Amino acid sequence: MDKSSLDKSSLADLIRTHTGASLQSVTPLSGGSVANVMRADLDDGRQMVIKIKGTPDASDLLIEAKMLRYFKARSPITCPEIIHADANCLLMNFIVNDNRMTGSVQRDLAQQLARQHQVNSDTFGLEFDTLIGGLPQPNRQEKSWITFFAEHRLRHMAQCAHLAGKLPGNIVVRLDRLIDRLTDFLPSESTASLLHGDLWGGNILCQSGKLAGLIDPAIYYGDREIELAFGTLFGDLGPEFFARYNEIYPIKPGFFEERRDLYNLYPLLVHVRLFGGHYVGSVDHILARFGQ
Repeated sequence: MDKSSLDKSSLADLIRTHTGASLQSVTPLSGGSVANVMRADLDDGRQMVIKIKGTPDASDLLIEAKMLRYFKARSPITCPEIIHADANCLLMNFIVNDNRMTGSVQRDLAQQLARQHQVNSDTFGLEFDTLIGGLPQPNRQEKSWITFFAEHRLRHMAQCAHLAGKLPGNIVVRLDRLIDRLTDFLPSESTASLLHGDLWGGNILCQSGKLAGLIDPAIYYGDREIELAFGTLFGDLGPEFFARYNEIYPIKPGFFEERRDLYNLYPLLVHVRLFGGHYVGSVDHILARFGQ
C-alpha cells in the first residue's frame, strides 16, 4: 500500500496496529513542507502526529526518524517519540504547544540548549548523513571545523543551489573565494557540539511559558555558534535568550559582529536552493561585507 495516499480508514488501521487505540479525528497541521502532517486524536485521549510522504520523490522519512531517535537519546530537550516509522510514514506523539514565544520561553530554551551544546564529539559531522528541509545534508566526519563547514556545508549547498538553477555562477565564484579565507575569520580550534541543526521559530514548541520541545531536527556535531546564528536569522532568538545562554555557556567575542553573518550563509544557501528569490540577495550582501 502506498502510504503517501493513505485514506482515513488506512490511517485508522495504522494507528490501531501501533497504539491499540481507535482514531477519532484528524486535523491538518502547518509546516509540512516535504510531507503531509496531521494530528490524530485517539479514543483513549492520546494525540499523535502522522507525517506522510508528500510525493514519491520526497525525502525518505526513515532518515527523519533516525534523526529524532538520535536526538532524543542524547539531548536534554524534548522531541517527538517515534511510535512507527517507514520510508513513507511516521507516527509519533504530539507535543502540546501554545505557540507563544515569551521571554520565559527564551530563557528556558537558552538553559536547555546550553546543556545540549555541552554534548560533544571528537569529530565534526555524524556517522550518518541527514536532511535539512528535505535536502541531503552530508556529514562526513572531520577533525577540522573549518574544513567541515567549508566543504560539507557551504560548498556542498552552493553547488546544489547552482545545479538547480537557483544560484548564479558569479556568486559561487565569490563564495569560493570567501571559503578560501575562512581561516581569517573563524577560530582554528572549535568544539564539536550536538546541534539541532534547523533552529528557527517553526521548530520551537512552547507551552505555558516554558519550552515544550523541538521538532524537525537536522542533526550533526558542529560549532555551536552556527546554531546560535541560525536562531537569529529570522529574529527567533532574542536578548532574553542570549543573556541567559551567556550566563551558562559564554559566547566568545566577535560572534555578533562578524561570525554570525558567516555562519548564516549556510541556512541562507539552503533557502536559496529551496526558494531562490531574495535569499540570493542576502548571500550577495554577506559576500560583499567580507570583501567578495
